[in-house]
Amino acid sequence: MFRKLLAFLFFLSLFVFSNPLSITAQKLTTHKYVGTKVCGKCHKSAKQGKQYKIWKESIHAQAYEVLKTPMADKYSKEMGYGDKAVESKHCLSCHTSGLEVDAKFLGPKFKVEDGVQCETCHGAGNDYKSIKIMKNRELAMKNGLVNVFNNTEEFCRNCHNPESPTFAGFNFKEMWAKIEHPVMHRKKK
Repeated sequence: MFRKLLAFLFFLSLFVFSNPLSITAQKLTTHKYVGTKVCGKCHKSAKQGKQYKIWKESIHAQAYEVLKTPMADKYSKEMGYGDKAVESKHCLSCHTSGLEVDAKFLGPKFKVEDGVQCETCHGAGNDYKSIKIMKNRELAMKNGLVNVFNNTEEFCRNCHNPESPTFAGFNFKEMWAKIEHPVMHRKKK
């Protein structure tokens, strides 16, 4: 019985520590978060698909601000999360990035207030942000880039699901079309 339990715990730990879709992965990072302004320095040109602009104009960029509204506070109270949504870990876990990350892994330009940002999906960027590393996908992944590309819908459903008090369905293809931000020279034809 003990051996079965030990084997189960071992395989469970492999899943948790290797699953890029795990929200827990943010807490366990050994890479530093740099913030959207650092990402935006390179990801703003037409050649890069104007990725920063797409994010900045998306609802993800406003995700934290939504928590400051009376409606968000109402939902937070109704769900038993507390009086202020902006102070609730339940709400913040999907409306921000870096929530439970040790402060030593948050760079000076990183702001929780930037909402659902580059590093929410792509991983803490300090160690893969250089052009030399970014040009090599495998090397970038070894340096913290999270590969959500094969599991994008599943990753999105970590937050866009019936457990959210405002969930009204989630059409992945429709929503993805609004926020997709491929690098133009890599875009599939």
